[in-house]
Amino acid sequence: MDYSRHVRIDLHIHTTASDGTCTPLEIIFLAQKLNLRAIAITDHDTVAGSHEALQVGIPPSLGFLTGVEISAAPPPFYPCSGSFHILGYAIRLDDPILNRALEKLRRARKNRNPAILERLQEIGICLTLEEVSEEAGEGQLARPHIAKIMLKKGIVTSMDEAFDKYLGTGKPAYVDKYRIECASAIDIILGAGGIPVLAHPGLLDYGNNTQIAEMIAKLKQMGIRGVEVYYPEHTPDQTRLFSKLAQHHDLLMTGGTDFHGAMHPEIKMGSGKGDLRIPCELYEKLVQA
Repeated sequence: MDYSRHVRIDLHIHTTASDGTCTPLEIIFLAQKLNLRAIAITDHDTVAGSHEALQVGIPPSLGFLTGVEISAAPPPFYPCSGSFHILGYAIRLDDPILNRALEKLRRARKNRNPAILERLQEIGICLTLEEVSEEAGEGQLARPHIAKIMLKKGIVTSMDEAFDKYLGTGKPAYVDKYRIECASAIDIILGAGGIPVLAHPGLLDYGNNTQIAEMIAKLKQMGIRGVEVYYPEHTPDQTRLFSKLAQHHDLLMTGGTDFHGAMHPEIKMGSGKGDLRIPCELYEKLVQA
């Protein structure tokens, strides 16, 4: 029997350092409880989660990669609304250029929140920055925290409804934000000794398979070294497509659940909606790279 097929890994995890609800220590404990072979903490625009995980200590039985998920602007050849997300693996956490760029993104995120609350107030939904900040705790205040307060107050019946009706792109309370140019995000990760990976390509608004294939080819020319193939929202056809494109362009394949804890309770670490299994060899190839 090939026991490796039954080993789980998760290379896309968020903590309280950004918009997750589990601390890095809780993530490590949960990973051990679930018998995961390896994890990567990839908080939005911060390496604080990876820092804290290393400080509390990674058990020898658990593989670990430092990580980050950078909010990037779509590249010029692929105009679309919203963010391109670039994952960075095995980065040097003390890299000064990386940290300056992340600090700029965090400031932009922080300045965006009052504007969102102001737009909500204009349509009769009154939330205070203080109560949303309390919900966020020590992590970065972001739209999911605003959505959670709306849910607690009965304004919406689910997190998805908060985004679909109010907070999502093009909705009444949506406020755009600063993003790093895609090429710069890739270069910053490479400069920090890391491996830049295109996050969840299935969530991008691509018209057909030819367009996504052309985009990935151009991203490789810009320095992308991998594609997140395994992801809870990818259909089986998308997973096969992204796997084929990664192999065709000699790119690394990665996978993760995008775990946020109680923020998205339907997503479980290591298994997504229950049927996600990410091959352990993907982690091993990342380490070798």
